[in-house]
Parts: sequence; structure tokens; C-alpha cells
Amino acid sequence: MSSLTITPVAGRIGAEVSGVRLGGDLAGDVVAEIRLALLTHKVIFFRGQDHLDEDSQVEFARLLGELTTAHPTVPALGGNGHILDLDYSRGQKVDRWHTDVTFVDRPPLASVLRAVTVPAAGGDTLWANTVAAYENLPAELRDLLDGLRAVHTNQFDYARLAFAEDPGKAREYAEVFASTVYETAHPVVRVHPETGERAILLGDFARRIAGVPADVSASLIRLVQDQVTQVENTVRWRWAPGDVAVWDNRATQHRVVHDFGDRPRRLHRVTVAGDVPVGVDGRPSESLAGDATAYAAA
Repeated sequence: MSSLTITPVAGRIGAEVSGVRLGGDLAGDVVAEIRLALLTHKVIFFRGQDHLDEDSQVEFARLLGELTTAHPTVPALGGNGHILDLDYSRGQKVDRWHTDVTFVDRPPLASVLRAVTVPAAGGDTLWANTVAAYENLPAELRDLLDGLRAVHTNQFDYARLAFAEDPGKAREYAEVFASTVYETAHPVVRVHPETGERAILLGDFARRIAGVPADVSASLIRLVQDQVTQVENTVRWRWAPGDVAVWDNRATQHRVVHDFGDRPRRLHRVTVAGDVPVGVDGRPSESLAGDATAYAAA
């Protein structure tokens, strides 16, 4: 009998999992329960995992699947090649809703995020359920979205730098982030490869709807994003040191709440390699620019 306790955090997304000490030595039945909770709740949270370090975080993440490198363009922390150091003192400000690394043709399956240093107040993370968002759209809008494709890119919007708290640091980070430009056409609605659910695939890396005039494209993306991020589709997590969050990147978007000023906030992320998204019509995503095989080899 399992010792795991799974407690939903919000009505449509998120659950806290207790009764487990994360690491690379978990029994197969425990890993299967964690995976099922992830598919069911889209994002799961583990408190009090203070024993984890960089290596054991990687070992745990590897139980969920093959790992990517830390990022297609941003260097990894240390020598293992898998840890992305999210240190917000370096000018990073991921303050818009996004699904991770959708500018490549194989976005991650999941991410494992561990809190290292967090402010006493502020710095929460929000997640949105993109399956629930799709299911709660009017049927006519779902039918329209089923046939659309969107172009995603990591090419940085430098107009945002003027509003950064430290424009110099922000520019340095942006230049690294877009040092190789990637562009991929994804279906706006992907079919989840494990559950068969339909999920909206947009977020901040989606810059335009293919084959649609620019003004119509912008309006469509804004309309759908507003539906994705309705509060009913979201969960908000208040971090404590040692917390771990794991989310299904195929069925969620997320963002940081930047209300912590210049107080330290540092988290380490490991990502699990995903597959090429497939639309309702059976067509896979198509890479338009950049070769991401070194990030997540097929």
C-alpha cells in the first residue's frame, strides 16, 4: 500500500504530494504514482525536500524520463549539464505566461523545479491548466483553434528592456537567450500523447498565427491567452526553501509573480525531454529555424 498522500490545491490544477523523500532511489510503484498524479493534476508540489542537492535533483528527474540539457542557449550550472540556474539577481524576469522552450520542435515533457533561496514574502509561481482552458471554450472557438498553427521563437523583444529594473543586466541575459535563434510552427491545440486530452499550445514564445494577418493574429492570441489564464484555471504556489514543483509542460503554462523587488530568489530547474507535438489533424510541429538536437536529441 502506498504511503503517498495527494491533496488537491485548487479546483482545476495542482496537488501537494506528501509521504515521500525524493531522490533517484524511489521504487517503481512510487514513481508510477507520482507520474499518475502529474498527469491528473498537471502540477504537483513536494514540501520539505531539503536533503536534495544538484545531483540528487537530477537523479530524481531522470526517473521521469530522458533529460534535456539545461537550455538550448543558456549555459548549465556546474558540470552535470542539466541544471538551469534561475537566479533572479542576473536580470532574468520571466513575468509573462509561457510554456517552457516551445521555440524548439520538441518542448520538454516536464520540469522539476527546486527552491534554493526564496524571499520571505513574494515571488510565488502561478500555473494554468491548458487542457481545462480548452475544454471550457465555446465549441465554435475550439473548432477554429483545432485547425490553426502558431509560430514560436526565442527572438527577444528588446522593446521590453526599457521597462526592466536593470536594463543592462536584462540586455546581457537577452543576448545569451537569443544567441541562436529558434523558430517552430506548432499546432495551437496539441493532443496530449499520454492522456489523449487536447491542450492549448501558446504562451509568450508564440508570436503569430500562421497564415493570418498580423492584427488578427495578435487579437486571436490575446483572446485565447485570456481564457488560459482565467483564475479558475490556475494555481498559485508560495515557495519555501526545499520545495519542489513538477509540472506537465504539455498541459500547462506558468509565470513568476515579480513582487519581491531586489530580494534574493534562486531556483534550480531540470527538464525531462518531450516529443514533437501533434495537432488534432495528426500533423506534427515543424522546425523553421535552429537545430535543437543537442538540447533534446530524438
